[in-house]
Amino acid sequence: MALRSSTTERQRRLGAELRKMREQAGHSVTEGGAFIGMGRAHLGHVEAGRTAIPADKLRALCHAYGCTREPLVEALVVMGEDSGKGWWTEYRRTFSQPILDLAELEAAADSLFSYESLFIPGILQTPEYTRSIFRSSERPHDDLERAVQFRMERQQILRQAEPPSLHAVIHEAALHVRFGGVTIMRRQLLHLIHVAELPHVTIQVLPFTAEGLSAFSTPFLLADSHGSALETVLVEDPAATLYVHEGEAVLKYRTRFDRLRTAALPPLDPAVPASTHESRDSLALLQHLLYNLQEA
Repeated sequence: MALRSSTTERQRRLGAELRKMREQAGHSVTEGGAFIGMGRAHLGHVEAGRTAIPADKLRALCHAYGCTREPLVEALVVMGEDSGKGWWTEYRRTFSQPILDLAELEAAADSLFSYESLFIPGILQTPEYTRSIFRSSERPHDDLERAVQFRMERQQILRQAEPPSLHAVIHEAALHVRFGGVTIMRRQLLHLIHVAELPHVTIQVLPFTAEGLSAFSTPFLLADSHGSALETVLVEDPAATLYVHEGEAVLKYRTRFDRLRTAALPPLDPAVPASTHESRDSLALLQHLLYNLQEA
């Protein structure tokens, strides 16, 4: 039994789901392993994400635990059989595992729900805007251009044949912070309008005037994947990247996102003639900011 020297978020998530099933069913690790002819230590390594589990044993284990959610079982099988290889593989020597995990999470997503308070979401950034952020960072990346390239490649999922849906709520503060100056910010705001033309992309702005919600400062990304059988929340923190997938915690973030999008201005809709727009919507605000940047 070969053990992995390092584990990915997908591998840890698979193990965590199996451990949660076992604990909910009231079985010990020894009892769980006995169901599929696996030793206690071996199953312990599976639950920690340190080693793989064959699909037939995974299905048998889920059924032994009494799991009747077949979509969840099949989602776990897909996770277990996934090689983890993708376009991000070539960056393994450049970036830490959490950054690669984000790319893999987005690639597997059916739906993405993003809230950002001070930055335009990475998946919606222009190269110049991204470059300016990295340059202004307290810890600039050693290979800045490769870091920019990585972020741009993440965006390709929005242009693929079967893209995930993306719903982004961006705090108005992020539209005022000028990374790179007036020209770069104008191009970034125009890029948001162009991306909003995609039928699977929804972009809203949370204005300063939103009552009781402007103080929401912690950005997060909620991803539905594997036919929405699995949900994951990524919370960005200066000290670490946190992946959350416990049911109650995920529900809190989903409820928070619902509150944010309800309080936000109506979505960008470039297809609607300007004359029919409400006096206050996301597009009108962006157009106002663009005008001010032009005059600056």
